[in-house]
Amino acid sequence: MPAQGKPARARTGWTPWLYLAPALVVLGALLAYPIYQLGLISVFRFTQAQVSGGEPTVFQGLDNYAELFGDEQFWQVLLATVLFATACVASTLAAGCTLAVLLTRVRALPRLALMLAALGAWATPAVTGSTVWLFLFDPDFGPVNRILGIGDHSWTYGRYSAFFLVLLEVVWCSFPFVMVTVYAGIRAVPAEVLEAAALDGASQWRIWRSVLAPMLRPILTVVTIQSVIWDFKVFTQIYVMTNGGGIAGQNLVLNVYAYQQAFASSEYGLGSAIGVVMLLILLAVTLVYLRLLRRQGEEL
Repeated sequence: MPAQGKPARARTGWTPWLYLAPALVVLGALLAYPIYQLGLISVFRFTQAQVSGGEPTVFQGLDNYAELFGDEQFWQVLLATVLFATACVASTLAAGCTLAVLLTRVRALPRLALMLAALGAWATPAVTGSTVWLFLFDPDFGPVNRILGIGDHSWTYGRYSAFFLVLLEVVWCSFPFVMVTVYAGIRAVPAEVLEAAALDGASQWRIWRSVLAPMLRPILTVVTIQSVIWDFKVFTQIYVMTNGGGIAGQNLVLNVYAYQQAFASSEYGLGSAIGVVMLLILLAVTLVYLRLLRRQGEEL
């Protein structure tokens, strides 16, 4: 019997991969070549002179990475990126999960209004949303300063206030994905489980922490990884709202820093090296997070 069962289990193990094969082929075709080119350019001296054909392309191995890791500004930008992305992810998850729970507590009409408003924020292009938020917080014409009574205070002048303003816009355009996904997960939880917890005297916070969150862990894993990827590589909001990275580059993040090196300074090899470093960081964070969940016995 064990000898007969083993091939059956093996065939069952391959079945999901057969269903995923078409999508994996398409994604591989779309991602493999750009990643290959990114890594290839990162090991060459590739400036405007090489692009125009005025000078030959020179292979220099890991010199771009050595220059990058020896640059103090790179480490400052990396730290700022990590802290900013962490704040964005935590705020987005908190807002999205809170509103998802709220959707299960309100009637149909308010729920529909909230869903439409959230989807409208989600569908707004990043450039448009950033411009609207700049107007709202404009020191001369914005309504926020008037409501708060702070006169002509410039939110984009200070480093931390500029990051805070960008964080608000990032959360505003990101929380709908978390809200809709978590709400769908909550609706799939049997009502009897929630009713039993309420009858036992559990508060809403306790129900979320002890009942919903463990049952929704696979969904929370997906939205967390997605949020980390999106927020770590934020570009448009920072570039538009801080005018390219803020005063003296005080609001630079890695994506904007890579853009400046590659296109403003025509150091395409160095910009590609930054892109490779970002890719490796995101892969490492994702793999570590998934490994921790597997150690906790989660099926992913």
